[in-house]
Amino acid sequence: MDEITLGGGCFWCVEAALLELEGVTSVTSGYAGGHTEEPTYRAVCSGTTGHAEVVQVQFDPAVLSLRQLLTVFMQIHDPTQKDRQGPDVGSQYRSIILVDGDEQRATAESVLEAQAAHHSGTIQTELTTLETFYPAESHHQRYFEKNPGDAYCRMHAAPKQAKVRDQFVDLV
Repeated sequence: MDEITLGGGCFWCVEAALLELEGVTSVTSGYAGGHTEEPTYRAVCSGTTGHAEVVQVQFDPAVLSLRQLLTVFMQIHDPTQKDRQGPDVGSQYRSIILVDGDEQRATAESVLEAQAAHHSGTIQTELTTLETFYPAESHHQRYFEKNPGDAYCRMHAAPKQAKVRDQFVDLV
């Protein structure tokens, strides 16, 4: 299995969408990219930790390539928005790809370059090396799956899931 860490707004929404992809074996919501050790949801939401809400994705590269995964990721959120996604505002909601090694970095750079042609604005996605990933509290894991009636998720996670099912049908 391979693993990459991605942030594109609320982790509940990104998690729900990426779990739809065949080849994704697990998605863990958490925090990364900041300076505070052992951050909590409340601390990250304050915007003072430097961390983003992210998901750590484990996937089978024999079924789903990193390029395919990153392409889907870039199309389920708006990478042209700086420090926000939809109603969620703050650096904790930034678009970010946290890589492990030169090979992942090269693939991510290539995907970012290719995606620039598909967006009218400038890509704001941060590309950096993953230092530490902190899993979010247990009630945030598979949140939409456990709370399908949640109004926020119905408005924001469900459309991302549908987009993956509709537009990436050959990958699900």
